[in-house]
Amino acid sequence: MSGPRVVVLAGGVGGAKFTLGVREALRRRDAPPATVVVNTGDDLWLSGVRLQPDIDSVTYALAGVNDTGRGWGRAGDSERVNAELQAWGAGWPWFTLGDLDLGTHLARTGWLREGSTPTQVLERMAGRWELGARLLPMTDAEVDTIVHVRDGDGERAMHFQEWWTRHRAGLEPIRFENPGIADAAPAPGVAEAIAAADVVLLAPSNPVVSIGPILAVPGVREALAAASAVVGVSPIIGGRVVRGMADVCLAAIGVETNTAAVAAHYGARASGGLLDAWVLAEEDASAADAVAAAGVHPIVAPLWMSDVAASAALAEAALAGA
Repeated sequence: MSGPRVVVLAGGVGGAKFTLGVREALRRRDAPPATVVVNTGDDLWLSGVRLQPDIDSVTYALAGVNDTGRGWGRAGDSERVNAELQAWGAGWPWFTLGDLDLGTHLARTGWLREGSTPTQVLERMAGRWELGARLLPMTDAEVDTIVHVRDGDGERAMHFQEWWTRHRAGLEPIRFENPGIADAAPAPGVAEAIAAADVVLLAPSNPVVSIGPILAVPGVREALAAASAVVGVSPIIGGRVVRGMADVCLAAIGVETNTAAVAAHYGARASGGLLDAWVLAEEDASAADAVAAAGVHPIVAPLWMSDVAASAALAEAALAGA
């Protein structure tokens, strides 16, 4: 294999779809499998088990067992155990856990309690399927995302999953925090893979709560500075977010919901930011000049990841931009 060494920073459904495309694009180039650094900021403990939603979304997608209709969880899953938990008044009635998914969470929790690190757990999980990529958590530390929302004249805090799933981001966020992240370290292999990469790709994931926590882990930005090229893919198409409520998250940190603003949020490497190039949608081609003015090379390409072929074409455009 003689193709580029690629690292993807990813989270959520957009990250999972993009990772599928990267895997296909690298196979066509006879390149080594990508290393995928996955957000763990939305992890949580629930009913005594450790959930890692983004880790599972990427793993299930690469394994071909994900529920493509819902965008999360396992295909063909049932919810008998979830119904029983709710009958006992356990867990969150607005947070559904599928039975197959619970099997993953139980296995993970057991291994964690036996002393394995999240990195070791993910390696063990990945061994079940031929994923065609190396998956790493961003950190082995627990750095769950806490959202501070406006409450009358004050504020209150809640776990990101409650804000996102129960309230559908309907409560105005003031800020997002990852307690303990300042003392965290990249998971083993993360910084080394990023620094040695020929290309680092920022998936079209939520810039605030998916990519943001990865970048906040001490040492990650320094590793990115050593990478040969960093290319970001816009999560905005036609001035709108593709999925979820990323626009609410962006507004909370003072970033407009447009592709040039998100590119400026990441910043140009030439001026101390992250990006060498930015892939923006054909629908946003008029913003290419603004991206270029910010010191980032614009690449206009189709961004809709309707299937693996479309995701692979997007990955090819990003790799070519490097």
